[in-house]
Amino acid sequence: MPDLKLTLVVACALVDADNRVLLAQRPPGKTLAGLWEFPGGKLEPGERPEASLIRELDEELGITVREACLAPLTFASHAYETFHLLMPLYICRRWEGVVTAREGQQLAWVRPNKLRDYPMPPADIPLLPHLIDLLM
Repeated sequence: MPDLKLTLVVACALVDADNRVLLAQRPPGKTLAGLWEFPGGKLEPGERPEASLIRELDEELGITVREACLAPLTFASHAYETFHLLMPLYICRRWEGVVTAREGQQLAWVRPNKLRDYPMPPADIPLLPHLIDLLM
């Protein structure tokens, strides 16, 4: 098996006061369109994961997150056909602002026991048991 390019992305499980988790649906035209995922995105060159997540949450959702409010939870390591994805998942329960879909994506606040009802990219699925165990 040839070595695949390593792609580092960072994701966040935003958990609201009702213990629901925010999922975002990948918009039409994007790879894996229609699937649901945790908000986040690719790291810029030289960017730390936490800084990337703070930037992405502002760009995608219009919220301000402080680094102290991001707690690493688990990570995914998944080989797609053309690249290998490494994705740390952080959990965040405190932010400033109102969560708003700024990139045309659909958003859903989902109870932990319903997370598996939303079709997700293959890399996201192994993250669910860790998150559900924490929140149930």
